[in-house]
Amino acid sequence: MLRRRVYGADHDPGPRPGRSYAELVGGPLDGLLPDIDGWPTEGIDDGVALSTELTRWPGGRALYDPRPGEPRGPGVVCRLHHSGDTP
Repeated sequence: MLRRRVYGADHDPGPRPGRSYAELVGGPLDGLLPDIDGWPTEGIDDGVALSTELTRWPGGRALYDPRPGEPRGPGVVCRLHHSGDTP
């Protein structure tokens, strides 16, 4: 089984115990896990814009939003779905 990779963690790509992660679904960052430990719930509920060279606009941001009613728990606490790209 492949080890999951954490968004933005080039030197230590695996999730760390005791941290909270979102799972990115679809789009250029599909399958990556941004570390959301300590993020306010409102910040996650509003969605995220993550920097990447892999969008329609190199150097832009990939937009990811939660879907209502998705479960949250320890480890991977939510899933964020690709909703578009922005320069």
